[in-house]
Parts: sequence; C-alpha cells; structure tokens
Amino acid sequence: MPQDTGSTARTEQRPRRARAGRRTLGFLATDTAAWVGGFVGAAWTRYEFEVQPGLLSRAAAIGALAALLHVAVAAVRRLHSGRHPLGSLQEVQGVAGTAVTTAGIILIGLLPSTDRPVPASTPLVGGALALLLMLAARFTYRHRRDLAMRPDVRSATPVLLFGLGDAGQGLLRAMLSDPRGRYLPVGALDDDPDKRDLRIGGVRVLGGRHDVAAAVRRTGATTVIFSVANADAALIRQIREATLQTGAAFKVLPPVRDLVDHRITVTAVRDVQISDLLGRRQVVADLPLNTNSLTGRRILVTGAGGSIGSELCRQVMKADPGELMMLDRDESALHSLQMSLAGRALLDGPELILADLRDDERIRRIIQERRPDIIFHAAALKHLTLLQRHPGEAVKTNVWGTLSVLDACRDVAKFVNISTDKAADPISVLGYSKRITERLTAHAASRFPGTFLSVRFGNVLSSRGSVVTAFQRQIEAGRPLTVTHPEVTRYLMTVQEAVQLVLQAAEIGRDGEALVLDMGEPVRIADLARQMAEQAASSVPIVYTGLRPGEKLHEDLLGSGETDTRPLHPLISHVSVPALDPMEVSGLDPYDDAEKVIAQLALLCVQPAGRVIDGAPGVPAPR
Repeated sequence: MPQDTGSTARTEQRPRRARAGRRTLGFLATDTAAWVGGFVGAAWTRYEFEVQPGLLSRAAAIGALAALLHVAVAAVRRLHSGRHPLGSLQEVQGVAGTAVTTAGIILIGLLPSTDRPVPASTPLVGGALALLLMLAARFTYRHRRDLAMRPDVRSATPVLLFGLGDAGQGLLRAMLSDPRGRYLPVGALDDDPDKRDLRIGGVRVLGGRHDVAAAVRRTGATTVIFSVANADAALIRQIREATLQTGAAFKVLPPVRDLVDHRITVTAVRDVQISDLLGRRQVVADLPLNTNSLTGRRILVTGAGGSIGSELCRQVMKADPGELMMLDRDESALHSLQMSLAGRALLDGPELILADLRDDERIRRIIQERRPDIIFHAAALKHLTLLQRHPGEAVKTNVWGTLSVLDACRDVAKFVNISTDKAADPISVLGYSKRITERLTAHAASRFPGTFLSVRFGNVLSSRGSVVTAFQRQIEAGRPLTVTHPEVTRYLMTVQEAVQLVLQAAEIGRDGEALVLDMGEPVRIADLARQMAEQAASSVPIVYTGLRPGEKLHEDLLGSGETDTRPLHPLISHVSVPALDPMEVSGLDPYDDAEKVIAQLALLCVQPAGRVIDGAPGVPAPR
C-alpha cells in the first residue's frame, strides 16, 4: 500500500513540535528563575546581605509575579510584532524591551504603597539582573547550537580563507552553518590592517598576503580558499603560488555576479581557472543589461550549438522569450544544447531546427514560416588556418550563408551579426569573410526597416577550438604547448562577456554599425601557456612554431580609418561600416584557385563599391 504523504508529514512534524515545546518550557523555567533570582539578589544586596525577616520570601513572590507579567507582556508584543529567531539581535532587543516594561509595571505598582513588601529599588536592580541572566541563558543556547552546526572536525577539510570582505564573511558563515559541510574554516587572512586579529564565528584573522605559509603551519589547513571579490589576477597568482609552496590545495570563490541568484554557498567554491589567473579585468559586471526587449519576442539563434550560440540560448531563455528557435547543422550539438537547457534531449520539439546556411531555399522558408522578430547570427566557420587553406568554404558558409539569412530578413525587427576582431584590417580569410559580413549587414540596414548591426569581439576563452582548449588537450596528452611566437598577443574574453556584448548590441546598437567591446589589454599567449603549464601535474615545455599564414602578431579592435566613439556606454565603441552591395559577392568563385579566392575576398574588404577581380570566373550566389 502506498504511504499517505499527509500522515508522513504529520509524523515528521511531531518530533519537531515536541522539541520546540521542550525548548519553550525550558526558557519559561529559566526566565522564571531569572526573575525570582534577580529580585531576591536585588533585595538582599539592598541591605548589604543582611537577611531581613520575610524579605527574601517577599522578594521571591514579587519575582514570581514579575515572571508571570513578563510572559503576558511578551505575548502582547508577539501579537503585534511576531517572534524573532532565538539568540538573534532582534530577540535580544525584544527580551530587553519586555524586561524593561515588566520592571516598570512592578515599580509603578510599588511606588504608591507606603508599606512596600520590597524596597523600591528592587524592580530596577532585579530587572537588570533578570535580564542579564535571561540573555546569558540564550547566549549559551545559541553558542551550543552554533557549535553543533559546524562541520565535523573528523571528516571536514581544514581550510584557510584569504579575504574577509563581504564575500569572504558570507562564505565563512555558510561554512560554519553546514554540519555536513566538507570545509571547516580554521583561520583567515586579510590585507586590511583593521581586520587584524578580528574573530568571526571563532575564526581569527592571522595576517595578510605575506603570512600564508605561517598561517598554514599554525592552523594545519590543507586548503586555502581565495575569497576576495573582484581581485586582480596578480593577487590571485601570488596567493596561489604561496599556497602551493606549502603543499596545500588552492581554490577560489567565483565573483558574486557569477553565482546563482548572487548567493554565496559552499558549493560555489571551485578550482582555479585560467580566466582567474589572466591579467585582465572582467567587464561583465560593468555592462548593465535590460533584457525586457527580448521578453515575449520570437528569437532565432543560428549556430545555436556552438560556444557562443549555446550561451546565447541560455541567456535568452532567462528573458522569457515568446519563442526561442535554435538552428544548427550539427545534430549532436543540438542534442547537447537541448540537454543543457531542458535536462532532456528527445529532439522532438519545434524549437530545434536542423538546417545548413548553405541551403538558401531552406533558410528562406524557415524565416518566412517561423517569422522571428530578432535574429542572432552566430553560425560561421571560424578556424583561421583551415579557412586559409580552404577559402572557398568561407565563401559558401560565412559570406553566402550570411547573405542567405539577410535576404530573408525583410520583416525582422533586429538582426545581430556576430563578427570578430580579425575583421579589423583583415589579413586572413577568416578576417576577410567576417569583414564582408559586416558590410553586407550594413547594406541590409539601408534596405530593410529593422535594425541591422554587427558585434566584434576577440578570442573566447574555453570555447571549442580556442587556445585554452588546445592547451588543455596538449597537457592531458603529455605534449608540449605550442605557441606561434613569444610576443604574440590576443584579446581574450569569457563566453559570458561575449554573450553580454551580443545582448547589449540588441539593446543599444544602431543601424549599420559594428559594436566593439573595450576588452582591456591584450594577453600574451606565452604568458597564458606558462600559467597553464604551472597548473599541470608534471613539467610541460613550451614550443614556438612561428606565425602561420593569415596570423597577426597583435590583433586590432579597430581598423584603419575607424573612429573610436562611445556615445552610449564607456566600454562599447560604435564603428560605422560601409555597405557592400550583395551583387559584389555574387561573382565569387569558391572553386577557383585558393590564392585567387583570397585576393577577391581581400579586395571586397577595401572597396566601398567595387567589382571582383576582372576576368575572374563568377558563380552566382545561391538564391
């Protein structure tokens, strides 16, 4: 027979009610004893401990009366303001207010009488003593309960926290209130001299950044958790290095903005990531975003299975769109995307669209039938070296595929084309093709009523095929890390930052322009490789292979002739893009000699309104 859930809940509630009842009776007895003892002590000390006939019995009786009155006053106050957690500051205030009121009523009752049973000072002194005893009882109970809530010292890992700001203190309290927690804080470090020797929950601040080794030895901590909000990478690296030298493990608390609902929990503690160690600031927190314009709208994301596309889908879902359509040619990527969004992957919903940008008629029918209001165009071929060897593929997917989407977008309210910093003064096939898509998007902006714009950003950390992913696989395989040049630099950003910029563009972008994020200082790839090699379990050498065709030593965010104007946000530049008539790309021949195709692509990037190279055989773009 199935068990009745209602009876089960009632059965589970009985022990809790019994414990609560015993606790209430215990405090009633304690408060009564406090009042009686307080009044007896007050009357006794009034006569310098000389026992007057009947004085102590009268004081005890008045104390008992005060205890009954205390209960009545507390009941009235609870009716009006409710009760407070046991041992909290609010309860202390409530007990103090009730005690003062009770003592005042007893005093008022005694003053008119000429033949007082106890001295008039007894309610005042006795009330103070009773309050002291009642608070002491509550403090003792709270202290014992807090100790019981701490992680088990026999099974929990002793940890040292670095940073006791708001985030660190929040993490500390979360650890101390989890009896089954895996971490037991045994000490803390903070560079703020005002926090030196500070104790929070019995955990003491033992020094600053230069005292890591001494604090680990003193406390026996086996792990150091870095809990400084918005710390610079240099400090993280310094504390990590000092920690590893002691033999302790090193973990970090992510920035509060990255936590679910911005709540600090013990489960948020994680291993250090390469993005934590890079010398670049995170700008996501500086990009206030209002996604109300996405709510209730029909939204299409092309390339939805990729790194940027999948994160776009996750962020758009939070905005409660009317419909989210996810298009990709990779069925496995769509399967993974649906699993991450819905926790299942039956592949049977209309939200998943299996289609290829190269199928012009299919793309046109999808947009006409599904009628999206907003399109985020993330689909593209992106591997620079491969496209340099096969430029015709960039023509068919990046150029003609984007044109197929644009041609079907006559009734779309917003179109956001995702570009790259390699489109600024391009020298590679990837850069050429993405620059052409920026220009084609600008042309659509001049023809269609909606808003058509591009977004340009740098390399995305940990995306598929990124330098970080490549380094990780080389380390796992026990191979050297390959870097093209000791001085090569790249602008790096997290996938969250990239998606924030895309969504920001949908909010503030204007027709025909490209939005460029201020990504701070570029990162030396050799430094990135060294940081990842230091995290490896064994020694990993770094090998320099030389720049490949189409690669720059240093990337540019803005091309020559582009002006850095930031009219709407101090971190986002708005760049005007010259339009390119689609007829100019219709003569491209993706099957021609690779060098000729590259030359044609390069020419289309620099000509405001030119033709492809004279005499080049033309293949009309699919329509």
